[in-house]
Amino acid sequence: MKRTGEAAFETAIEKVLLGEGYTLVDAKGFDRERAIFPDEALAFIRATQTKVWEKLEALHGEQTGGRVLESLCKWLDTHGALATLRHGFKCFGKTLRIAFFRPAHGLNPELEARYRANRLGLTRQLHFSLKSEKSLDVVLSVNGIPVVTLELKNPLSGQTAANAIYQYRHDRDPREPIFEFTKRALVHFAVDTEEAHMATRLSGTSTYFLPFNRGFNGGAGNPPDPDARNYKTAYLWEEVLQRDSLLDLLARFLHLNIEEKVTDDGKKVRKESLVFPRYHQLQAVREMVSAAATEGAGHNYLVEHSAGSGKSNTIAWLAHRLSSLHNERDERLFDSVVVITDRVVLDRQLQNTIYQFDHRQGVVQKIDEDSRQLAEALEDGVPIIITTLQKFPFVSGQLAKLSEERGEGGKSHLPARKYAVIIDEAHSSQSGETATELKGVLGGAELRRKAQEMAEEEDEVELERLFRSMAKRGHQPNMSFFAFTATPKHKTLAIFGRNGEPSHRYTMRQAIEEGFIEDVLKSYVTYKTYYKLIKKAEEDPNVERKKAAKALARFMRLHPHNIGQKTEVMVEHFQHFTRHKIGGHAKAMVVTGSRLEAVRYKQEFDRYIQEKGYPIKSLVAFSGAVEDDKIPEKSYTEVEMNGGLKEKELPDTFAKPDFRVLLVAEKYQTGFDQPLLHTMYVDKRLAGIQAVQTLSRLNRTHPLKDDTFVLDFVNEPGEIQESFRQYYDGSVMGEQVDPDKLYEVKAELDASGVYLQTEVAEFARVFFAPKRRQSLNDHKMMNAILDQAVARFVQLQNTEEAEAELWRGKLQAFRNLYSFLSQVIPYQDSDLEKLFTYLRHLALKLPKRKSGPGYQFDEEVELDYYRLQKISEGSISLNEGYAKPLDGPRDVGSGMVREEPVSLSRLIDIINQRFGGELNDADQLFFDQIAEAASQNESLQKAAGVNSLDKFQLVFRQVLESLFIERMELNEELFTDYMGKPEMRELVSKWLGSQVYARLSDRASPS
Repeated sequence: MKRTGEAAFETAIEKVLLGEGYTLVDAKGFDRERAIFPDEALAFIRATQTKVWEKLEALHGEQTGGRVLESLCKWLDTHGALATLRHGFKCFGKTLRIAFFRPAHGLNPELEARYRANRLGLTRQLHFSLKSEKSLDVVLSVNGIPVVTLELKNPLSGQTAANAIYQYRHDRDPREPIFEFTKRALVHFAVDTEEAHMATRLSGTSTYFLPFNRGFNGGAGNPPDPDARNYKTAYLWEEVLQRDSLLDLLARFLHLNIEEKVTDDGKKVRKESLVFPRYHQLQAVREMVSAAATEGAGHNYLVEHSAGSGKSNTIAWLAHRLSSLHNERDERLFDSVVVITDRVVLDRQLQNTIYQFDHRQGVVQKIDEDSRQLAEALEDGVPIIITTLQKFPFVSGQLAKLSEERGEGGKSHLPARKYAVIIDEAHSSQSGETATELKGVLGGAELRRKAQEMAEEEDEVELERLFRSMAKRGHQPNMSFFAFTATPKHKTLAIFGRNGEPSHRYTMRQAIEEGFIEDVLKSYVTYKTYYKLIKKAEEDPNVERKKAAKALARFMRLHPHNIGQKTEVMVEHFQHFTRHKIGGHAKAMVVTGSRLEAVRYKQEFDRYIQEKGYPIKSLVAFSGAVEDDKIPEKSYTEVEMNGGLKEKELPDTFAKPDFRVLLVAEKYQTGFDQPLLHTMYVDKRLAGIQAVQTLSRLNRTHPLKDDTFVLDFVNEPGEIQESFRQYYDGSVMGEQVDPDKLYEVKAELDASGVYLQTEVAEFARVFFAPKRRQSLNDHKMMNAILDQAVARFVQLQNTEEAEAELWRGKLQAFRNLYSFLSQVIPYQDSDLEKLFTYLRHLALKLPKRKSGPGYQFDEEVELDYYRLQKISEGSISLNEGYAKPLDGPRDVGSGMVREEPVSLSRLIDIINQRFGGELNDADQLFFDQIAEAASQNESLQKAAGVNSLDKFQLVFRQVLESLFIERMELNEELFTDYMGKPEMRELVSKWLGSQVYARLSDRASPS
């Protein structure tokens, strides 16, 4: 045997598997027509189900074997191999099993013996066809049923896994019995010494193979063996296909995913796919289940899995495993698994998947009604509960009602139980009072007992509710949290990570390199807005830099030329480029900076598309009603602007072929999966996690999608790159928060004199009073206590506004720090909880900041010049640059200490500088000369005297063109731009026209 050949590779794999409990099954024993090993199947049934076999034999005598095989194959062909392996088959009224799987608990000697009796077979060079002598390199069978096929290639003999994939696609007929989807072999591996790929359905040239690799240095591929003694792909047969592992995969991982869709012409289409876990999913679930079994309840696990990682399936597998997990003493570890998610798709997927595993109804309950339904599910101990976080604050009240209805008094807590809490998208869920309420509800009787102890220790028995409030913030010994996120914040890493590290990681880089998501930054183009602002007012108003800059930028962004010009750029780009992508089905999203901008864009898009007659329909998405800032008492809603389309119907409507563009303001920027989204037009500042989540709407793959496109009007490529780098190779935890900072901020707040310690204590006494001491007077009392501090704050605001805003910033900083730190550090200081509760309510009563004049520049400033210039086109590389760590919350908010006022002309210079100075003083001089010459023109002087500005502009345009031609030698570059760019000609004409009109009107008016 050639040592570098394929056979040597086969032998190496065979040696490992035979040593792990497989037996060598002769290829000659394979029935090509039935696609099973009949002798293996019958031997297993006879050995493990003797009594049933004897009853069948009494009926059928020598024909028993034939009848059993006939029933088995009929069942395999009707119900599929997976269901038959799990649940057995019927033979003349008797149930026979063709495999026994390890139960979740109570492995008694009889079950152990049956499990050990499974016959796992390995067959080399299996001739599978009735039509030819083609053979498979390796086939693995369970009790005579072929379940895994492998085509092996050896790069040393010039072939790789790519050749094996080609072989499956072109040389393996999916109609052959062994390859029929779901009926026999369930997974097919294309393997070489470097990489492994797998498919669960052979369908000729369109067979889809997924990478089945461990990942290397945060990317695709496999790491070399550290001892340099083994193949890179050895994990496949040493770990994944090892006897116990393969049986576990068949029992608890593989599942049939069934999707029913209605086509555009109203037909129902049923699509089936068999799901086999990818390597990172299998590893993540097994590692967490193993850790939970060893560590018990009361621990946190963070799973940092990129988009495209198959998170829904990973959560389903984990939830199922945790719901039946037992420790080594055969004790059930968790009474219920609570899945926190906002995704509708997840509950349906969980229910379908878990039912396939154990054929029991009522294992999964979705909470889709109210908090009473959640309270009942928790009381009943439903194994898997799917709910949103928002229902938890009301559960205690519902538990009390349920208890009263049963005549047991108002018991508002659950009995002492253990919970596994799985959080889908952790960064949006883990902080805030609602998350604390979840801990309070699930803490149950044990949390109350702990609070009583603390209250007795501090001799404040009447304030037991205060200690309960403290206790539920910290670590709960009866709850384990399993948090999933693609983009963890510092807080997420601190609360759920171990030493700032996730329990498992699958990076964005690996997902991109393996082809599970698109690289949305490959085609990234920035359009930089250059503009100059001039002042119309004769005197510069003294303005504050930040506020004036905001007002100027808003004026610029809502200027009709701006939105009109950008709309033209977007629609023309979509019409000429995007709409031809993805087989002519591509869609685009426009991300706007505010709800009012979304309204303006929708109006302009519809106007421009109608004017051009393009076959493009747009939808807009924003919440609530938007007031028009130009037309009094005019407001807009999403439903009205979309022609009466209901909000919840928007995603399905946008999926239809005629709707191509979705304009959004703070909606559909997270969790919106539409594989046909190809292009994104960004007109909003994006940074950090928001940049990643927003642009990642484009990353969903589609068979016809080979690229994406981002056109960004606002952001710098460097900033976007920095945002993505943080999550590309996995997040890095940055600077830790100093717990002492909390006491520093508290000392500063205490010293201010805005509130008194006696008021804080009195507020806590009323707020945390036991139920028997609560009265209708409490609300009045609490308000009266808070009013004392509000009055002092107002006095400070009137005399030292900057100081008052600084204090407000510190109040917010204390709340943020305590809310975060109390989840990480077990504070035993009841004074902190009292102050936190007091300040939380005080903040609601403080008057809004007096933030100075609200600058309106529409009168004082107009656009001097505005131009879109394509700055940089091309790919942003994520392989370069430094990934910025995710830092924790800092110590304080600085409030709003005012900056020194700055004159408007200087502010205009600053903005010009920031957005690039394409037009210089010479250009300004040229415009000034044109304006001066126009002012001397007699026909214009007459026109200004008798016309409105709009009509004057019509006359001015004709004169202006001749003035430009007369002076073309003075500034050829500007003249060329003016004549060659209609949008610039329009803008300059309007701007100069309004200048000249104002000048001539001033002359005409009596002094």
